[in-house]
Amino acid sequence: MDCLTRLWRAAINSWNGLVAVTQSEEAFRQEIIVLVIGVPLAFFLTADVGERFALIGVIVFIMIVELLNTAIEKLCDRVTGDDDPVIKRVKDMGSAAVGLSLLAAGAVWLWIVIEKLWL
Repeated sequence: MDCLTRLWRAAINSWNGLVAVTQSEEAFRQEIIVLVIGVPLAFFLTADVGERFALIGVIVFIMIVELLNTAIEKLCDRVTGDDDPVIKRVKDMGSAAVGLSLLAAGAVWLWIVIEKLWL
């Protein structure tokens, strides 16, 4: 298989994954809304390219972590439908990863907003 075919198939698989998570996860749909609002807001807040990259990048980072968490949850649900304490721990760890990514994003946004609007 040539390189372009592999890239094309990978792009289709990625698109299918984005469609699936958008259809099944309210949190991901909310993060899309945050991204749509956050991109123009980043351009409004700062002219610095690095700061814009940080503002937009942390939102994309949240979305990446949400995708991984959703994949873990879907796989766990596929493995067993029973209440399993180990599966619960795994799901809780994925949730904690999303929570930490939200804290990191909040810190970046707060830092830049305070720097631009109050200092």
